[in-house]
Amino acid sequence: MNMPNRRDFFKSVVGMTAGVFLGRAFTDAGARSRQATPARRREVFVGRKRVRVIDVHCHCVVPEVADVVKGTNLASNAGGGGGGRGGGGNNVLGPARLQLMDEQGLDIQALSINGYWWYAADRDLARRIVQVQNEGLAKWVGAHPDRFVAFASVALQHPDLAAEQLEDGVKRLGLRGASIGGHVNGEDLSSPRFDPFWAKAAELG
Repeated sequence: MNMPNRRDFFKSVVGMTAGVFLGRAFTDAGARSRQATPARRREVFVGRKRVRVIDVHCHCVVPEVADVVKGTNLASNAGGGGGGRGGGGNNVLGPARLQLMDEQGLDIQALSINGYWWYAADRDLARRIVQVQNEGLAKWVGAHPDRFVAFASVALQHPDLAAEQLEDGVKRLGLRGASIGGHVNGEDLSSPRFDPFWAKAAELG
């Protein structure tokens, strides 16, 4: 679920009509070719025209969330596959991500936290997880506004809470919309239970 609509989103991100868009996960593969010295940003051309390259499906990890779930049955999920505060490899938001982006010719990444493992959390824990994730995303985007945009996480297993988190993410944190799973613990997204979330999405436009 992306807001505003896709056309407006891309227009606001790039401010131009020419571009190359990639939908991909940000993996460790490129790290193996990374040099010790900072790379000059690779430029991509179509014909003789320099184009802006945007990764519109880019996974990431906010390391601080590991502290929130420490000692819970969700602790192993917080590192994005690596577990713990240092897990997640290049999915972690940090300087190595910018270097690898430059090497791969990526001008902008649209960040989201995937896996939706927090859908198993109770209401209080889910609130804390999402707050740390969304504030971490907003902080990173704010520090590098020319390189990143981000989609909020929401605790969709608690639809009214998810509606609050969506509004907070968009209005307070400046996130571009929300990233959600294709189901919630096996429950289809068309279930009337999720109507409060969809109503908030429609309200926000």
